[in-house]
Amino acid sequence: MNTVVLLLLSIAVLVVGYIFYGRYLVKQWGVGEGNLETPAHTMQDGIDYVPASAPVLMGHHFSSIAGAGPITGPISAIGFGFGWGACVLWILIGGIFFGGVHDFGALFASVRHGGKSIGEIIAINMGRRAKRLFIIFSYLTLILVVAAFGAIVASTFAAKYTDGVLDVAASEAPAQVAMVSLLFILIAIVFGFCVYRKNMPMPVATLIGIVAIVAIIAIGINWHPIYLSNKTWMILVGIYITVASVTPVWILLQPRDYLSSFLLYSMLGLAVVAVFLAHPSMDSLPVIQAADASKPVFPVLFTTIACGAISGFHSLVSSGTTSKQLDKESDAKPIAYGGMLLECVLAVLTLCAIAYAYQYNAANPDSALKGATAIFGGGIAHMIDDVIPGTYHVLYTLLVLTYSAFCLTSLDTATRLARFMFQEFWIDSTKGETVENVTGYKKFLANPYVATIITVVLGIALGMGGYAKIWALFGSANQLLAALGLLAVAAWCANVGKNNKMLILPTIFMLLVTISSLAINTLDQFKVIKAGGADWGPYVQAVLGILLIILSLFLAVEGAQVIFKKKPVEKN
Repeated sequence: MNTVVLLLLSIAVLVVGYIFYGRYLVKQWGVGEGNLETPAHTMQDGIDYVPASAPVLMGHHFSSIAGAGPITGPISAIGFGFGWGACVLWILIGGIFFGGVHDFGALFASVRHGGKSIGEIIAINMGRRAKRLFIIFSYLTLILVVAAFGAIVASTFAAKYTDGVLDVAASEAPAQVAMVSLLFILIAIVFGFCVYRKNMPMPVATLIGIVAIVAIIAIGINWHPIYLSNKTWMILVGIYITVASVTPVWILLQPRDYLSSFLLYSMLGLAVVAVFLAHPSMDSLPVIQAADASKPVFPVLFTTIACGAISGFHSLVSSGTTSKQLDKESDAKPIAYGGMLLECVLAVLTLCAIAYAYQYNAANPDSALKGATAIFGGGIAHMIDDVIPGTYHVLYTLLVLTYSAFCLTSLDTATRLARFMFQEFWIDSTKGETVENVTGYKKFLANPYVATIITVVLGIALGMGGYAKIWALFGSANQLLAALGLLAVAAWCANVGKNNKMLILPTIFMLLVTISSLAINTLDQFKVIKAGGADWGPYVQAVLGILLIILSLFLAVEGAQVIFKKKPVEKN
């Protein structure tokens, strides 16, 4: 199939899903009924609860949920031998009926619970014990995200060394990306000050911001004097996310994510242009599964392509930061449901880039495109450069910068979310406890600065000390988060008398996927341990795998009892 046809068909399906299924969800859940004020207004504190216009919040939400997932997921899936047809089907069906429902439901449920996280929603609708188990699991997953994305960002910025000597030529592109990223943080702060303190009209500020983005890209490409090692960048990234996660959202998070969204939209636009210009065929890839596929389609496909179809991390973003900034309930559909479907488009574009990369690598084995950054960024840049020669270097730098922006945005959002989770663990909201009135050791541990420092130290230390040894668990853990997010929303709907049928099948399917995946991975780790010579990685994976299976079964039973009215709980 021609990639142009594939892309147009995929976009058409997603648009139809957004219009009709999105409208169905709004009607069934009563989104916007009664013109209720959102927590961003009723609980406004100038730090975490700050109303944002729909375009600004869309920028934050999309930047945070996308990360590297919709790019690395399809690339890994094709690498495992899964066909492009199987990937596209999961991306489209998963996005419309699983991921979109999951993200939209988590955001709306959080808004109706005062901007509280999924953990607190579980506490109110399923019980305090279920909440504590969920928070422990979510917090550990977020630590892994901080470790992984911190390492990705640092490696994107880091200078290259050969035998201990700086390789200036190989380090130029990372230095360019690092310089532009630093300047980007600066203009985001200025943008936030102009909009929120000087009341500059948003259209004017946006225009100036876009011009500033173009300017800093030009500056960074031509002037990039900072060449630092990976370790140094890891430490600097740790300092940055520490500050960013406790800074009021209007200073950095909202303006940076809004401005970075233009980079992300530009990347999507470039990718679409590249596909139309080069229109590579998908024939170089298998349709369903290659004969030499290394892993079974079920359940591995559904844990590998996560963010492009459904991802548990999204429920933490929806209920952690987005719900605290939602200006009005009617914005929830375009931001949460629409944001998920936009991510599906990025995943399909990645499949198109993979098809080109496979053709390019066959013709150019000496300069083959390898790794997620090269396959996506290099593939898109080459597609355009083949038609418009001389554009490759600038396009590749822009695409790598955008990829880094994805990761950096998800990184400090994950840190802020982990801080929320850590604080919530020590507070019993069902007894009226808050960060302000809790006493004793809980007051110390629930302090936002203490929670942030603990989170960053754990995340950066793991990032520098071998997170890759347990990274194989992330796919399953992330999809277990999705299953539990769906379960929490279904339980809430049952308690307040809203239709939850659209949540039941996705919940059951994602539980089956994650339990099966965890079981397979755990058995594989036991085989590695039995063979002898294993380091700590397989032991940790095996233990965590067993614990996660037990956790998923326990929460599934708790949720089922609530959904089918066999266990009384406190209603919201």
